[in-house]
Amino acid sequence: MDEKTLKFVTWLISKLSDYLKMPQTEVYRRLYRSGILYNYIVPSYDVLHTFGAQYLMDDIADFMREEGVL
Repeated sequence: MDEKTLKFVTWLISKLSDYLKMPQTEVYRRLYRSGILYNYIVPSYDVLHTFGAQYLMDDIADFMREEGVL
């Protein structure tokens, strides 16, 4: 993972933590274990980083629900 993707993932986990009212470590654990982090977020960085924060929070939270991790 390159530096810009790492910064985006760090920012995203922090924002999701606030959005979901859940500790950052728990958000990371759920994204990692479900495969969402490395099968969706990291490969889709080029597209995802162009969206606004609210859209991303809704999108990732919905995906987490679909995958049964929320």
